Formats: sequence, C-alpha cells, structure tokens
Amino acid sequence: MTITTSTAVPASAPDASGPRNARVLALCQGLFTCAISIDLTLTALTGWQLAPDKSLATLPFALITVAGAVVTWFAAFLIQRLGRRWSFVLGAASCCVGGLVSVWSVWQGHFWSFCAGTALVGVFQAFAQYYRLAAADAVPEAAKSRAISTVLAGGVIAALVGPALAAWSKDWIPTALFAGAYLVVAAMGLLSVLALLLFYRDQPVATVRTEMMDAAPARALGQIVRTPVFMASVANNVAGSMVMMFIMTAAPLAAVACHHGIDDGAAIIQWHLMGMYAPSFFAGRLVQRVGLGPVLLAGLAMNLGCAVVAMLSTTLPAFYLALLLLGVGWNFMFVGGTTLLAQSYTPSERAKTQGFSELLRYAATALATLGAGPLLARFGWQTLNLAILPVLLLSALATLRWMMVQRRAATLQPAGLR
Repeated sequence: MTITTSTAVPASAPDASGPRNARVLALCQGLFTCAISIDLTLTALTGWQLAPDKSLATLPFALITVAGAVVTWFAAFLIQRLGRRWSFVLGAASCCVGGLVSVWSVWQGHFWSFCAGTALVGVFQAFAQYYRLAAADAVPEAAKSRAISTVLAGGVIAALVGPALAAWSKDWIPTALFAGAYLVVAAMGLLSVLALLLFYRDQPVATVRTEMMDAAPARALGQIVRTPVFMASVANNVAGSMVMMFIMTAAPLAAVACHHGIDDGAAIIQWHLMGMYAPSFFAGRLVQRVGLGPVLLAGLAMNLGCAVVAMLSTTLPAFYLALLLLGVGWNFMFVGGTTLLAQSYTPSERAKTQGFSELLRYAATALATLGAGPLLARFGWQTLNLAILPVLLLSALATLRWMMVQRRAATLQPAGLR
C-alpha cells in the first residue's frame, strides 16, 4: 500500500514576511476604519443637506454598503489575477477619488455626484474586507488567528479617532459644511496607497501540500459550501456580523426612545466599537491557547448575554453592558470565523470561496441594517433582541457540528497512521 507523504511549502518565506505584512495591513485597516467612520458619521446628514427629495437622504449612506456588496465578489477574482498588493492599492485609490468627489459635490451642492463619491468609498470597503484574509493566507495554519487579530487591532484607535476627526474637520471649509471631513477621507485613501506601495509585498499562500492535493482538481463551489468547516465559518462570520449590525444600528434610536440623551447614544456606540476591536490584541493568542471552538462558543455566549441584558433592563448601564458584550462577541466570532474560512479552501479555490463568503456576509449585513429601524419602531427594543436568538442558535449548531467532525477526525487519525 502506497502512503502519500506531505511536503511542506518552505515555511521560511511566509514566516519571514507574513507578520510584517500583517502589521502593514493593520495600519491600512486603521486608515480604512478612520475613513469609513467619518463617512458613516456624516453621510446621512450630508445627504439630508443635498437631497432634492428628503426621502433620498439616506441613499448615499446605503450606497456604501450596496457598492461594497456588488464589488466584493469581483474583488476576490481581481485579487487572484492582479495580486493582493495592486488590488488593495486600487481599492485605496477608490477611497481617495471618492473622498475628492464628495468634497466637490458638497462644495457644488450636487446630490447625485455625492452618491457616486460614497459608492467609491464602498468599493474601498469591499477590498479592505480582504485585508484579514490576506494576512491569514500568508502564514501557517497555527498562526492564522493571530494574523487576523493583528489586522483587526488596527481598528481600535481608528474607531475612536474617526468620529473625532469628523467633528474636527467638518467646518474646515466655512462655505461648505462637511466638505472638510471628506478631504480627510481622501487623505486616508492616499495614505493607504502609500503604505501598500512602500511596505506591502505579495507572497505565496502558506499551506502544507500533498501529492493527493496537487493531483486533485478544484472542487465546485457547491461542494465547498456543504463542508462543515465552511458552514461553521459562515455561521460565525455572517451571523455574527448580521446580529452585530442589527442591534448596533437600532441601539442609539432605542436609547433615545428610552429617554436617554443623544450624546448617550453616541457614547454607547463608541463603547461598542471598543468592544469590537480591543479584543483583537489578545483574541489570536486566546485561540492558540484554548482552541478555536471554545472561542467561537464564547463569542456566541456574549451575544446571547447582550440580548439577555437588553431584554431585562433599559437603563443606561444596561445599554453600555449590552453593546460592550455585543462588540466582544462579534470580535470572537469574526476572528474565529475568518480562521475557519481560511482553512476551508485550497489555493486554487480561494477566490470563489472568499468571494462567496463575503457576498453572503454583505447581503446579510445590508438586510440587518435596513430592517433594524422599522422593526424597532414596530416591535420595540426587547423584541428586537429576542429576534436574534434563533440566528445565534443556528450558528451554535453549525459550530458544534464542526467541532464534532474535528474531534472524530482527531480520534481516527492515529488508527490511520498505523
């Protein structure tokens, strides 16, 4: 009987530059987060100011997500064709152009060109979502979760600095309110371009190849989607992002409806952003120490805790605690889910698998964002939190199924080696 032996792709090349590239991508993640938080802070207000019909005021804001959803599938294949470096440069350049178009639009009072500017920022968002996956693909399996955490950690300071930058720069041009803030958006895109050109280098995917893997054709997308590892990755990436956006979008409105101030609503979101990004400093190490499954289940438990706290109380401390739990829970699910996604494909399957996963996540997030306000108005804050429980249950079942498959494979492996 012939035993197929594994031959590792030389690990020295990925190991040498993988961590450095992760740090560069963390910087780019921070610049992206600054840019997008400025756009998210001011775009609805700017749209109200420019819209010929006030019912269109939120269209520029919606186009950021819509453009991101449309482009994310094509971005995956462009990354495969052009390489990550030039594809990421193209995405960052879109932000720079979009920011400048937004400045001109606000200056001239043109609503539809402002929509084009925000859509270009959405293109940047689509490419930036692949930063974490690029970092994961460039390091060995044991280091993937840590590389993902490193990239996400770039958003910690930016999540707090972005809204402050928006408030500071919106009056730079006295005759065009908000135009100055979009200059900062353009600057974030330009700085990203420079960082990628100067410091980022493409590198091969770090993987352990076998003779069987080399000979096997790329699987059809439908076959990949049915694997437990992909289903668990989607359950955590998609469900975690959907639940997070669903509750986060409604939280400021719910706080005001519960007789808290507008400033309280902003502070709740800022606290939530800290919960989203601060765990990135240790989430990767936690995965290495206790395992991927327990971290995923802990993330689900924190999302469940958010719902329970929100249903039990509408006091201001309850809002703070609920949104903090929601942020940390999302981080654990997102880091873990991305690690699973990076394990679900071979190099030849990477583009279609990543593209499909990100498309699902964007579509679910867009639906959650659009539905949060109307559902809050009709059913209330407690019912809104109750509605996330079935989503969390499905995610938990998919995660437990993957854990069972992993445990079964681990018990069978010694017998197969004898």
